[in-house]
Amino acid sequence: MKTLKIYGISLILALVTLNGCKDDQKKVVKTEPVTFTKEGELTIFRQQSDSVIIKYNIEIAESDYETQTGLMYRESLEMDQGMFFIFPDVLYHSFYMKNTKIPLDLIFIDEELKIASYKENAQPLDETGLSSEVPVQYVLELNAGQRKQYALEVGDRIEYIRM
Repeated sequence: MKTLKIYGISLILALVTLNGCKDDQKKVVKTEPVTFTKEGELTIFRQQSDSVIIKYNIEIAESDYETQTGLMYRESLEMDQGMFFIFPDVLYHSFYMKNTKIPLDLIFIDEELKIASYKENAQPLDETGLSSEVPVQYVLELNAGQRKQYALEVGDRIEYIRM
């Protein structure tokens, strides 16, 4: 019986020791902030006069992963920066703000590179769908308020170049 008690106590001590070792093995994973990488330039022109409204440095989202991730996890976006999505087909596209920490304006652009519709002031972390409302091939995400600030309208056109 004494041997059984000693065995039981030894087993408990071994479990406590092993459990204590687990705490030492926990590691904090540090993630690097996601930063902007300039991949091109985009210019928006006024429909009526063909004059330049504004130029942006753009990051291009083209692969499935890039278009699904977009500006998620970003802490900020400079006023002269945007994310430009290029889709292979002209379709109705819908976006949401899951894991997106900054408010955005979404500019939906048709296959002729003309603004077709827009959504203003999409709120961070809101998972409500934001539809293009018409078939489009491109989307430009900008800091919230820029659509209004530059009076961007349906029919204004864009040009972009890759770097």
